[in-house]
Formats: sequence, C-alpha cells, structure tokens
Amino acid sequence: MTVTITHQAKGQAMIDGIGRVHMLGIGGIGVSAVARILHARGVEVTGSDVRESSLTEALRAEGMDIVIGHDPKNIEGADLVVVSTAIPQENVELVAARQAGIPVEHRSSILAKLLEGYRTIGVTGTHGKGTVSSMIAWILECAGLEPGFVIGGMLNNFGVNARDSGGKWMVVEVDESDGSHHNIECDYVVCNFLELDHLNYYEGLDDIIAKMATFLESNTRLKEAFVNLDCAGNRELVERVNMRPTGYSMEHRAEFRGELLDKGQLPIRYRAYQRDEVLGDWELNLPGRYNVVNAMGAVAVARRIGVAPEVIGKALATYKGLENRFTIAQGGGVTIVKDYISHPTGIKKVLESARDLVDGRVISVFKPYRYTLIKYLKDEYGEAFQGSDEVIITTMYAAEEDPIPGINTQTVVDRIEANGLPVTFIPNQPDINDYLLETVKPGDKIIFFGGDDFFRQADQILAEFARRAGKTEGDDAEQPRFDGPLNEGE
Repeated sequence: MTVTITHQAKGQAMIDGIGRVHMLGIGGIGVSAVARILHARGVEVTGSDVRESSLTEALRAEGMDIVIGHDPKNIEGADLVVVSTAIPQENVELVAARQAGIPVEHRSSILAKLLEGYRTIGVTGTHGKGTVSSMIAWILECAGLEPGFVIGGMLNNFGVNARDSGGKWMVVEVDESDGSHHNIECDYVVCNFLELDHLNYYEGLDDIIAKMATFLESNTRLKEAFVNLDCAGNRELVERVNMRPTGYSMEHRAEFRGELLDKGQLPIRYRAYQRDEVLGDWELNLPGRYNVVNAMGAVAVARRIGVAPEVIGKALATYKGLENRFTIAQGGGVTIVKDYISHPTGIKKVLESARDLVDGRVISVFKPYRYTLIKYLKDEYGEAFQGSDEVIITTMYAAEEDPIPGINTQTVVDRIEANGLPVTFIPNQPDINDYLLETVKPGDKIIFFGGDDFFRQADQILAEFARRAGKTEGDDAEQPRFDGPLNEGE
C-alpha cells in the first residue's frame, strides 16, 4: 500500500486509507514530533516504547494509546508501522509487521509527506540545528505567520516539540545522522555545522560533506541554501556544490554577520548586519558566542522571506531556547547546567559560556558515547574540557555498536588526564551524586553533558542541595529552579 496525502482547507491533511498508525519508539523526540502532527490531522496514533517518559505520558494525555514494552500484539490492526533508525531490525513488533504484510515506513518518509503543500524551512547539520530551527519558528510566530514545526527538542516558547498549523509555513529539523535527510525536500535549507560525527553511519568528514552536497543538489524544491561560514566543513561544502549558498557568520565574510557588543554575560548584546547595513543592536538571552552564530542563521532565513528587522530583534530577545540545551538551575548555593551535547566541539563551547556565568569552580560530568566517536575524536575529547576544575567520567554508552579493540571509557579518561586536567572516573553512574554531595562547595557550577538519565540525576542532586541548605538556613533558603535556559523565574 502506498501512503499518500490529501490536502484539505487551511493546510490540514489526512492520510488516505490509513485508519491507524503504530509508531515504534514513540517516546523518542523525533518520532513523538511526527506522532503529534499525525494525531492533529485526525489519524489514530498508537505507539510503544521500552520505558515510560515525560513524552510518552504527554502523548497519552493528548489522546494517543501508548504501551510500554514491545509485543507483537501491539501492531495488530495497524494500517502502517513507523520506525526510526534507532529501532533494531530484530524488534519483535517490526518483525511481526513484516510477517503480517503491514507497510513499514521510516519516520523521515512520513515527515516528508506531511510537509507537502507547505512552504518549508529545513535546518540540518551535525549540531545546532534544533536551536536554529526553534529560533526560526519563534521569529515566524512573532511575525504573525503561525508556523507549524517539527523539531527534535521541546521548545520552551511553545511547550512542545511539534505543532500543526493552519498557516502556510512549516519549520523542520532535518536529521542527517543516519542519512534520512535525503528523504526530505524543503524550500529553504540551513546547514549549521558539518563536523566529524555520527561515525556509526558515515565513513568520515569527507563522506558527511559529500552526502550533504547530494542532499542540497538533489532537492527539487530548493530555493536557497544558507550555511554557517564559521564552520570549516561548510566552507568545504560551498566549494563542492553547484550553487551559491548564502553565508552567515561572526568571523568570516558573509552576507549576514553578527558582532558581539560586550562580553558574553546574559543578556548577550550583539549587532546584526546584512552586508554593510546594520539590522539592529539586539539582545539574546542565551549564553555563548555560538548562540549568536545560531541566531544569525535564523536572521538570514527570516530576512529572506520578508520578516522585518525590528520583528526579528524582538523575537530573538524573547526566545527561551530548548529544554535541556544549556538549561541553568540554581539551588542551595550551587549552579547546575544541563546540556544534551556530546560532541567535543559543543562541549568546548558550552564550557566557554559557562565560565562567564558565575564565579566558582566548574565541574564537568560526562558519559562518553559510542565507540566510533571515541575512536576518531579521542584527542578532541581530551582537549574539550579545558576550563574545568574537575571532570567526572562514568562508563560509556555504546548504543548498539560493537566494541572496538583498545577503545573504551578509559581512553577518554587518559586523554583528559594527558591535557593536565583532574579526572575522577566513577564507573557506576548513580554513585556520581554521592560524590558530588561530598565535594561540591557553594558557588560551584556542575555541568551535566548527556541525556535524560543524567538530567534526572541533575534534578535530584539540585533538590538535595536545596534541602540541605533549607535545613541549615530555614524557610528562606534558596529553592531549586529549572526555568529554562534563562532561569527567568517567569
């Protein structure tokens, strides 16, 4: 059976002949986003995942039937099964669907169909794409364009990771990690960074750049591409494609350029240029020079589609970021930062920004990720934590990768130590909090680099610091707060 889209009034759509879609791994940030769009368009959506999460609970509350645990019975009665690359081929529901002759499609293929009939903006690249795409969505919202969006993170301005809309625009984060970006065609494409990453799929940086070039050149809908020229990989991409992408940057010559007006204390003040014209002196309530570059990518797209500079400036000043992307919290005299980043370039940028926040020691907590990343980026990991007063490493997460001889958690520990930084290896992840409670002092900053399991620990330890401070100081003691990236207390 072929899945087709029929477009209705106000941009709404339904899938012809599909009564029920069952989605494997529905608690994933990308799969759940597609699930929300399907559900909004009247499709019956069911799903399964290996564990309960805030996302599965939210989808269930929105009216979707979600079960925890994979079982062949879950796909009975489904007209279509949707998977992501994270689902192994031997998954019992996937096997059962194929045996029953139920069509199986990748999440990206369904997403591509859901974008038909809209004016689309896609943001891709090895990192930063969630921030840039959510900035664009917020700018379009402030411009009154009511965009829909499908983004791999929870947008603090909207409270969700996906929204269907009666407007003409859809903003989508286009995942390149597994090559599925080739299933998506957009009118405007932003490529934010191209660095060595996702080596479980790519052969190296040259392969990443080559596949991105193919992605752009094969896009029959493409009106314009935008690239971050501060990234060497993107500068190589520009040389390879038979087009002239529009550049944005802070350090290199580009049509759209940002310039810091003062040091990176919040809010960051910067001047935005289009060629030699000053668009405005604006503020951004996100830490880090790299977020100004991200903002210039959003500025470039917004200007090209006709959004006025004053609207862009006001939108970026009120942009609240993504959940757990440099999310700052304070309690009990301790500052905690949560960030999903696991790539050494991103870690380095987060640490550069964190040092500007408050005085005190910086303690980095990190769980290495994938054998392939450690093998090819071990030296970069060794240098990434400069500026930390201590680095805490726990046992790596391998995903589904096979071990590589001589590559393990100790590889990362050794490289960091070789760069003169104190490293504490705590093999059992839950033991990290006990160690921190014994060693952390008021005024210290703890940065958790990782995923949801780390962030749950961060919440727990912050609450404990606040509880201990409360016992000492009474009812007036500072309480823990996770208010998004700005810690605004709104």
